[in-house]
Amino acid sequence: MKYMLLCYDDEQAWEQAGKAAQQAAMQEAVQLCHEIDAKGEYLRAAPLHPPATATTIRVRDGKRLMTDGPFAETREVLGGFYLIDVENLDDAIAIAQRHPGAPLGAVEIRRVMELAGLPNDR
Repeated sequence: MKYMLLCYDDEQAWEQAGKAAQQAAMQEAVQLCHEIDAKGEYLRAAPLHPPATATTIRVRDGKRLMTDGPFAETREVLGGFYLIDVENLDDAIAIAQRHPGAPLGAVEIRRVMELAGLPNDR
């Protein structure tokens, strides 16, 4: 089963932790990717640029509304994702709890819905 792990970060907490802690967490995340890849569970992962670089699009009454920044006022923002292929939710939970951002944010686990007719992954 494919699961998306959505990694939410508390930007203020990471700023307070400092650059060294951020770099160590990135290295830990890379190592986690290598470990799950060795088990055949890794499909893709990537951090995202900060929310200040985001553009949000909404369509209301047929008109496009565009704003800079994240979609909602919240302390935790989407910071990255993992796409994994594991046997069950318990396996996804085991990976999510190892993510270095979990202590300062959250990792949301969502099962991926497979849709027929989509282009094949490259």
